[in-house]
Amino acid sequence: MPKLTINNRTIECENGQTILQAAQAKGIQIPTLCYLEGKDPLGACRVCLVEVEGAKTLMPSCSTPVVEGMKVHTNNRKVREARKTVVELLLSEHEGECTLCPRTEDCELRELAGQLGIDVVEYEGEKPPRAVDDSTPALVRDSGKCIKCRRCVTVCQEVQHVGALFPQYRGYETLIGPAFALQLDDVPCVQCGQCAAVCPVGAITEKSHIDAVWKALEDKDKFVVVQTAPAIRAALGECFDLEPGTLVTGRMVTALRELGFDAVFDTNFTADLTIIEEGTEFLTRVRRTFIDGEKGLLPMFTSCSPGWIQFAEYFYPEFLPNLSTCKSPQQMFGAVAKTFYATEKGIPPENLVVVSVMPCTAKKFECQRDEMTASGYQDVDYVLTTRELGKMINAAGIDFVNLPDGEMDLPLGLSSGAADIFANTGGVMEAALRTVYELVTGRPLPMENLHILPIEGLEGIKQASITIEKPVKEWAFLDNVTVKVAVAHGLSNAAKVLDGIKDGSLDFHFVEVMTCPGGCIGGGGQPRFTTDETRKARIKAIYKEDEGKPVRKSHENPAIKEIYEKFLKKPLGEKSHHLLHTKYQKRVKEGAKKK
Repeated sequence: MPKLTINNRTIECENGQTILQAAQAKGIQIPTLCYLEGKDPLGACRVCLVEVEGAKTLMPSCSTPVVEGMKVHTNNRKVREARKTVVELLLSEHEGECTLCPRTEDCELRELAGQLGIDVVEYEGEKPPRAVDDSTPALVRDSGKCIKCRRCVTVCQEVQHVGALFPQYRGYETLIGPAFALQLDDVPCVQCGQCAAVCPVGAITEKSHIDAVWKALEDKDKFVVVQTAPAIRAALGECFDLEPGTLVTGRMVTALRELGFDAVFDTNFTADLTIIEEGTEFLTRVRRTFIDGEKGLLPMFTSCSPGWIQFAEYFYPEFLPNLSTCKSPQQMFGAVAKTFYATEKGIPPENLVVVSVMPCTAKKFECQRDEMTASGYQDVDYVLTTRELGKMINAAGIDFVNLPDGEMDLPLGLSSGAADIFANTGGVMEAALRTVYELVTGRPLPMENLHILPIEGLEGIKQASITIEKPVKEWAFLDNVTVKVAVAHGLSNAAKVLDGIKDGSLDFHFVEVMTCPGGCIGGGGQPRFTTDETRKARIKAIYKEDEGKPVRKSHENPAIKEIYEKFLKKPLGEKSHHLLHTKYQKRVKEGAKKK
């Protein structure tokens, strides 16, 4: 373990670490605008320059490996002046518009300029041509704000394996965007928003639904309901300077009421509904495979993550028959709200507005898919990200931190702990197995505190095996059958699983895929900046929420039992098939307008 001196402080670091990593591990802050945790450094922004004694020039700390005995200065006059010049040059090409930019409160470039004492742009000159791309339902690109840090390129290519964004041309002419200067809607972008989550400025942002939601709330003829995804409760507090992983479920409910929503519901309700439908579908596929000898029905893949659905439609269409036909909990909620709930309350469905609060930008695309109109209307009208909800609460002057706890409305606000863990990578699989195993054996899942430890945590691909012993008579043919499951988060990991299944090196019965690293808690619409430390804190909070619930299995949720008795009748029945299920199709990949 080599030792080095940073700012006259001797520290010990791990072999292979860079100066930046060694400094961060000891709480020494070095600014950077291009570095991404866990990815090879680019050294593109040059903001992380430090002085290494004996070196001829200042060195980029993100890409300079530690050497025994190295002496480093991170904040002397020479370093500060070099950083200031770098940032001034970035500002000279940057269409800041800071008073109007959607990133005005959390812009890394603006914050860094303030830290360096920059109050005047020293270098005035020609700016590159500006183009605004708002072609997709979820994202907006503004090339005038881009500082060419390439974070979006790294996350799109290496983390998501999509490759919708590239650096094009060279030098002053460099442009970051889809190949051939196409718009995002012309290339296979899955609209996951990870690019927006890592962008240090306002060059890529979510397409805002805030104004539309305000308008709906102010319309006296509309009854506006809101559903909140499980990941929101562990992250929304960060918009108000609370620590990552602070559970704010009750305060969130109160804030939504103060914003003017007529009813506040929980997407967890339809997460439980998803488990009943998806679990039944999985068991149906198992029966047809083991009893009828049908081929190609397994593995079954979860279908809750809309970015993953698009990824499969673009890049792995041969697996589309293996995707669960279940809609996501968001879309199930919209269909149920505009049919069952509207009827129960005597509200004309055309006057019922469904707003979602989601950790995911791809949900904005999902709600506009042609097939998401099973209620006879657009099932979900508007989607707010966690960040957008934070902005609305601030705009309304609500003192979020000091709000009292509120309660979700019934019946669509009652849920189990199994629904909470949908937020985490591995959570959908664990929730499904809690129910499926008990349906097959008549006994609870034989895992400590109902948790399946091998599929928890942030490893990119996780596997588990569960052997079924002494099933009930109906499932006797599964006695001593070992069910093999896998969990992947981040689409590059999903691609590895799919490629392994294709070449025969991997064999599973059930696979969960989440688009974003960490699952929904690391979604593209969550508060920035999401590190693994932040993901772990949010995940821990979600498991705490689950473990504190009196009901922790989806099939034991009394509100779910009620909706089947009064409305849906049975899982995979005629009504649930119409409202809660769908199918997907292959999409055109390069250079063509998406269908």
